[in-house]
Amino acid sequence: MTINDFASTQSESQDTDAQRIRVWDPLVRLFHWSLVCAFATAWLTAEDIQPVHQLAGYAVAGLVGLRVIWGLVGSRYARFTQFVRGPAQTLSYIGDMVAGRERRYLGHNPAGAAMVVAILVTLTGTAFTGWLLEAPDRAAAAVGQVQIVTPAFADNDGNEAEAGTGGDLERRTGSPLKEVHETLANLMLLLVALHVGGVALASFRHRENLVRAMVTGRKRPPTPGDIV
Repeated sequence: MTINDFASTQSESQDTDAQRIRVWDPLVRLFHWSLVCAFATAWLTAEDIQPVHQLAGYAVAGLVGLRVIWGLVGSRYARFTQFVRGPAQTLSYIGDMVAGRERRYLGHNPAGAAMVVAILVTLTGTAFTGWLLEAPDRAAAAVGQVQIVTPAFADNDGNEAEAGTGGDLERRTGSPLKEVHETLANLMLLLVALHVGGVALASFRHRENLVRAMVTGRKRPPTPGDIV
């Protein structure tokens, strides 16, 4: 490559960058990367550093709540109404992906939108069950909301274990609740793997670095056939 060729390539690259349009607003990008850090921290500290694990869990819950609100009132491509599709359209898009003929979406494509919803729902369940596990009385209150406590759970002496509190409550609700929490966390790992794979596939198919786009907020302008 000559000096002139190199200069020409650099000029074309700069022109392409200048032509990119803003798609992801700062809050969407901040949410995305903050959630990556918070979930990774929660996962890595689950067994050994409970205080950090709990703080990371609260951070995840707060970020999810913020994203839900922003999905209702935020910028165009952040809103659920812009990118969430019905089951038929989502399955049709996945079929097109398998066939290698899916169209490019400027915002989230239908498969990516389904993944966003799945991740938000799973994280909500993970954070909620973790919150219940943090204090036994919360689990007790939750159990009280979904079942009728009969007099058989208590005796005349007010024995705590026989009354369905304390250790007995932990045996009845603690272990299953922990299993649900861990199952949801493991499901999140699967969703993350699918998400990363989907991003890599879309980046390759459409010749566009989607990771970079989530950093800069900018993507290549739409061309004929793209969905805006």
